[in-house]
Amino acid sequence: MTDSSAANAGWFADIDADDREAAAAAIRDGSADEPRDWPALALESGFADDEAMYYDALKAATTAATRAEVTEREAADDRQLVHAVRAMDDCTRTANELAERLAEWAGTVDPDAGTGVDYARELATRETEPEPGQEPLVSLAERVAALADEADDLREYVERQTPTVAPNLSALAGPVLGARLISLAGGLEDLAKKPSGTVQILGAEDALFAHLRGHAPSPKHGIIYTHDAVRGTHPDERGSAARAVAGKLAIAARVDHYSGDVKPELEAELAERIETIQARSEDGSGAGADETDHAGDSDE
Repeated sequence: MTDSSAANAGWFADIDADDREAAAAAIRDGSADEPRDWPALALESGFADDEAMYYDALKAATTAATRAEVTEREAADDRQLVHAVRAMDDCTRTANELAERLAEWAGTVDPDAGTGVDYARELATRETEPEPGQEPLVSLAERVAALADEADDLREYVERQTPTVAPNLSALAGPVLGARLISLAGGLEDLAKKPSGTVQILGAEDALFAHLRGHAPSPKHGIIYTHDAVRGTHPDERGSAARAVAGKLAIAARVDHYSGDVKPELEAELAERIETIQARSEDGSGAGADETDHAGDSDE
């Protein structure tokens, strides 16, 4: 309700009670400066014959508005990316678990049994007929290989889509890590709203909760440990490297969500900061620096 007549009449101004699409749009787009007795106004305007009818119409409109909002959000590119990277990880995890089961089973009957997905692929593509009783093994191997192939296909999709959805985040983190950060946050907008300290420990929630219960030290990093700048830094300096990486990733996510402009200078700034951090461990000056340079590695 952005105009005065709508504000006076309510969300149902000029709306047919049976037109759920228009009612849902009014619920999603409307606003009022102050609360009023909307049921009474609905009756006065002729929108409803009684309060029960008004509340039935309101429930139908809010349900339709919610459904439309969810449909719109789920169709967004970042949500599609979230589903893809989660499906990729599920396929990879399941393929590896079944490959372990296959190797254990095959070891009892196949003298050439190996391990992992590679063995499953080899068993699934053998030209010789399986020995009597080994048909289930071959069938399982085929399914493991198919799941691994599906994971590979999904990875290719993620690597293509992430630079489109979040070009700066993808450039700094890599497409797969960038997609996983978006997934852990719940979407690009949610990631863009998080402070760098939260980005730093995404994926380490169990360790964080253990720390809050007093059972473990505070985690220095979460999934960003897989970033080369963090993993490739001396353990004494990984906290500093993780803060530096998280700070730039948080900025990149905000730029991607709010403007979409490509900022190549973010890569150069991060590379320079990581070079400085890694140089400390090389010259032996890193002891204790993890706590003293906190402000320099944050985006806040």
